[in-house]
Amino acid sequence: MDLHHPIFREFPEHREVIRRLKGSDDHFRKMFDEYHRLDDAVYRIEEEIDFATDQEIEELKMRRAKLKDYIYHLVRHAPPSCPACDGTGIARAIEVIESRPSAS
Repeated sequence: MDLHHPIFREFPEHREVIRRLKGSDDHFRKMFDEYHRLDDAVYRIEEEIDFATDQEIEELKMRRAKLKDYIYHLVRHAPPSCPACDGTGIARAIEVIESRPSAS
């Protein structure tokens, strides 16, 4: 049984939004990385690689669950991707030039 709970497995229907946010949003990326750090810590304790008290493991699991809920909130409220900017928020120069009306 796999004890890891990666975000992509937790929210497979939001895979593309998660990828986009990881690449364009520093806050999201920090939360994503922190979630996976906590998930790894829980896994290592459950597999008896590392040791912790029952209270410590429960606190880690609670922090992981709250962070997962927050990440889900960020994903659900993410702005739609912009086809002109590949989700970065910055339009590619060539498309901006092409979209200008021609002076006829």
